[in-house]
Amino acid sequence: MTKMELLSVKSTSDLLLLYGFFSLLLTVTVNSTTLEPMRTSEPTTAGQSTVPAPGNVNNVSVVTQNTSSITLQWDKVNSISTYKLQYDCSLCVEPIIDPNNINDTSEEAFVQHVVSNLTAGTEYNFTLFTEENGVSSSGFIFSAATVPLSVTSVRVSERLVDRVTLQWENPNKAWKHNLSINDTNASITQEETTNVVSYFISNLKPGTMYEFSVITVFSGLNSSAYVDHTVTQIDCSAVSWSVTNSSIQGTVEGLFSKATASNGSEPLISPEGKNVKFSDLLPGATYEISLLYETSSERYSQCSIEIPIIPPSLAPLCSYWGSGYSAQIKWDEPDGVWTTAELSISGKTFTLNPNENRLIVDGLQPAKKYKVSVISRLETKADPLISEPSIFFCLTDNRGVIGGSLFGVLLFAVLICVVVFLFLKKPDIIRRKKSFLSGSRTSDSKGKIVPVTKFPDHYRQLSLDENRGFSQEYESLAPAGTNQTQKAATLPENKGKNRFTNILPYDWSRVKLNTSNPNNTMDYINANYLPGYSSSKEYIACQGPLPNTVGDFWRMVWEQKVKRIVMVTNCVEAGRTKCEQYWPEDRSLGSHGELIVSKTFEERESNWVLREFKVKHLKDSEERTVNHFHFTAWPDHGVPQGTEVLIRFRGLVRKHIESEGSKAPTVVHCSAGVGRTGTIIALDVLLQQLQQEQAVGINSFVYKMRQHRSHMVQTESQYVFLHQCIMDSLQPPGGQEENVYENDDLIYVNATALRQLR
Repeated sequence: MTKMELLSVKSTSDLLLLYGFFSLLLTVTVNSTTLEPMRTSEPTTAGQSTVPAPGNVNNVSVVTQNTSSITLQWDKVNSISTYKLQYDCSLCVEPIIDPNNINDTSEEAFVQHVVSNLTAGTEYNFTLFTEENGVSSSGFIFSAATVPLSVTSVRVSERLVDRVTLQWENPNKAWKHNLSINDTNASITQEETTNVVSYFISNLKPGTMYEFSVITVFSGLNSSAYVDHTVTQIDCSAVSWSVTNSSIQGTVEGLFSKATASNGSEPLISPEGKNVKFSDLLPGATYEISLLYETSSERYSQCSIEIPIIPPSLAPLCSYWGSGYSAQIKWDEPDGVWTTAELSISGKTFTLNPNENRLIVDGLQPAKKYKVSVISRLETKADPLISEPSIFFCLTDNRGVIGGSLFGVLLFAVLICVVVFLFLKKPDIIRRKKSFLSGSRTSDSKGKIVPVTKFPDHYRQLSLDENRGFSQEYESLAPAGTNQTQKAATLPENKGKNRFTNILPYDWSRVKLNTSNPNNTMDYINANYLPGYSSSKEYIACQGPLPNTVGDFWRMVWEQKVKRIVMVTNCVEAGRTKCEQYWPEDRSLGSHGELIVSKTFEERESNWVLREFKVKHLKDSEERTVNHFHFTAWPDHGVPQGTEVLIRFRGLVRKHIESEGSKAPTVVHCSAGVGRTGTIIALDVLLQQLQQEQAVGINSFVYKMRQHRSHMVQTESQYVFLHQCIMDSLQPPGGQEENVYENDDLIYVNATALRQLR
């Protein structure tokens, strides 16, 4: 080899070394579509035999980018088909050279090349060489990045009423994130630690679903969006809860699918909808109300709150004590929880405790009528809850009144003379009416349970002085329950649904019809739940349907799952309509909204008619049987001619109740739904009590009924008739005493107005 050839080779190798050195130093600034070189160079030749280096590409475009590859495109240089690509990155240990030259034999004027197996979210520095005749160009230098990875999961680390906190893992500090949420008023604050990103989102609305999306950003490139949602909690304490001694209800704004109430027993579930309502609760108990939002894939506890409800009302009874200068007030332990009670009488206030059941009030005057008010209290963490007041009247013994001695002697003398005269002239009067000597002791047993062995004597004592004892007991029942509200019944929209203006259901015990939008108009019917011997809602006492309430009547029968109706009036009595006939005759059908009623059976007896109805619901074609017990022998005014027929009729009804075994209430009605209705209900309960306890409490049960519906057992004759029924139940057939309720004009003298209501 000649000296000139060696010099040429040496110069060429020096040029190649210089080319490699400069190719590593050059950098290129590239946008997302076309990458322009920061610097280009042409190789320097030495000597005439040096092969010139080919020219560089003018520009390189990035066609596509994803998480693991970049597609490049450039224009061909002088039809050169061989190219070499070298690249490195901050994560690379050493520069990477494509294992194969890029040989493009296509006829296109440009070259496309995919660089694969790259790392997501990384910026790469590229050098692109052209190669011709074994000589490479100085190289075109540019940069390009891969797309960052998407967020794989987002956790809700905090979820409150008005804010949430979202967190996710971030594997690369150079990556940033954009969070968006479907509320323009939301405030978003970012907190970032080593490898965890937290976003705090505030100013949100309670009980609302929010969709959010997260995008990873790197070098102007966005990952695909991670999309999810969350639901803010509900503030249970912000709900306006309405509380009685047996119910909790409130309208809840916000997302929830289930509302439950529990006080340690099986949770109660509210009907679906934002109007949360729980009924038949234990008075005075504290219930935990919980709201839950639940779907097939997620479950959120929205809120929980403890709500105590109003304690039970006491129902005391008053009896004579201390010769009229005192009174004994007794009460049964009510169902529910109460801390104390306050009893007010004659300007004095007494505190009652749950472990007591009676109170002796001293300092009273004989033969006086005192108003008594009792409220029960329940101490809570907040203000104490107070029951509705129970108001009744207490009569003191008139035997405490002692006249002057002279007047007493004269009166005694007159009485002796009258007795002697009557004994000589009409001795039968003495045997029949002993009141002149013994007086009446009726109130000694007022409100008490009278044993079977003492009931005949109790009955005779009440009958003395032309039924004076009955009159006193019945008069003492007048104020029972009258302090309770009847707001729903007096609404203008409901007045046309009442048969009588003074026979209205109490709000707390009224039957409510089901409706999708509960209110006092849509759910109203003139009916109340009445207690029985073994259940607090054993009966429904209601008025006889009007033409415009027949549909409501059948809705109530269906919704309450009623199995039997007891009717103790005729549709027309003495030429006046007492009740609209609400059942079809023969085989015709009665249509009432979504209910179809048909009569499938009828059997007529001398004193009653038995019927069977089929009630079908059009929505789901469900069909039920309702038995109809219609007593037809009750006079328009007064009471039946004898007790036996009504006792037998009651036996038919009781047998059906016990054999059928349903816990659904029995509907009982007459015309107003208080007089004859109250009498037949009381007779059923009292005969059960007589059988189970060998004792009976007529006065106390009538008082209890009047706490649930006004005017129950509407006339004094009906009150006396109940006592006669018990008397006749204790005696063998044929041994009945004179019926003191029959043809007793005195009883009806002051009851003319009441007759119009039955």
